[in-house]
Amino acid sequence: MSSNPEVVLIEKKKIREGREHAVLVGLITPEQTEAQVQEYLDELAFLAETAGAVAVKRYIQKLSHPDSRTFIGKGKLEEIKTFITGRDVSIVIFDDELSGSQISNIEKVLGIKTIDRSDLILDIFARRAKTAQARTQVELAQYQYLLPRLKGMWKHLERQGGGIGTRGPGETEIETDRRIVNTKISLLRKRLEEIEKQAYTQRKDRGEFIRVALVGYTNVGKSTLMNLLSKSEVFAENKLFATLDTTTRKVVFNNTPFLLSDTVGFIRKLPHHLVESFKSTLDEVRESDILLHVVDISHPRHEEQISVVNRILHELGAADKPVILVFNKMDLYEQQTFDPWLSEEVREDLLGQLKTEWANRTGGDCVFIAAAEKRNVAALRELVLGKVVALYRERFPYKTEHFY
Repeated sequence: MSSNPEVVLIEKKKIREGREHAVLVGLITPEQTEAQVQEYLDELAFLAETAGAVAVKRYIQKLSHPDSRTFIGKGKLEEIKTFITGRDVSIVIFDDELSGSQISNIEKVLGIKTIDRSDLILDIFARRAKTAQARTQVELAQYQYLLPRLKGMWKHLERQGGGIGTRGPGETEIETDRRIVNTKISLLRKRLEEIEKQAYTQRKDRGEFIRVALVGYTNVGKSTLMNLLSKSEVFAENKLFATLDTTTRKVVFNNTPFLLSDTVGFIRKLPHHLVESFKSTLDEVRESDILLHVVDISHPRHEEQISVVNRILHELGAADKPVILVFNKMDLYEQQTFDPWLSEEVREDLLGQLKTEWANRTGGDCVFIAAAEKRNVAALRELVLGKVVALYRERFPYKTEHFY
């Protein structure tokens, strides 16, 4: 393998263009039940599909704690090796983070590329990053991921460096590589600071508008909702992380203007260094006045997804903002929940109970919609407008007569 960290980053981390066949691996521990692991592997399969791979087999191991050498133990690894032998499988994806030595040990046994969930998410982010800011953030996160794994991942570590192109005799190549990566991280941070200063100036120039930000788990329909509310075309598709860069539009409801921003979707087990790198993009969340927390109510674990988003909002220092819970995909929820023979009266009664429960839990700050069908969007507009107008009256009482 090349001793150039930039080459290694490309060799190790990219899923090949085209449709690779992948094996997925999860681990049941005292902290992760079998039901949770199955759910996580469903999501991992969707992540793999988003990156261009097809999951052809799943393996689940049960251990009290991860094996320090191979994560899942030698026996399970041999079982995976038996399956992939003679088959067109080119990558194994683990649902939990692996160390550099674990990756190296697994690859020695299996003979094919091995990555973990963090690596996979970084690959998707790298493919979808369009702006200079997003590209820089992803590259920074990739090098931060790579740095602690250099020793285990590379095979040239025991050789001594020296002569032309190295610091001097006696320095091992791993030390040279660490220095290269640390220098690269430092340069990327400086570049990101410059981009962030420009972005901050642009945000300041937006004037005294109330700011509303769409947040939520990935693939819950935020971009579709953004298009509906702002009547603009924002990229939306049925894949994870369809949006990386924050999009902001000026929206006017009943002569009341405000700024509406769409942000990157959150996900469980999101790599910490990725959250750190993307904090500048998520400044729109921190600096917003109101959060529209979009939820895919048709998802079987939507309450867990709500908890994941709330936890990341807390990490970002945005947990204390006014929130409207927007339960999207009610059309899918009804298809999945109600049998066709169920009477309309019973159906309405069950829906009423659901809405009452969440109204009590949120103090009425929730709404149930189907963005794809444009169902109940008027109720959402009314709820948002009420919050925006109240904030204008509180913050800029001398200006409100111009709005409504």
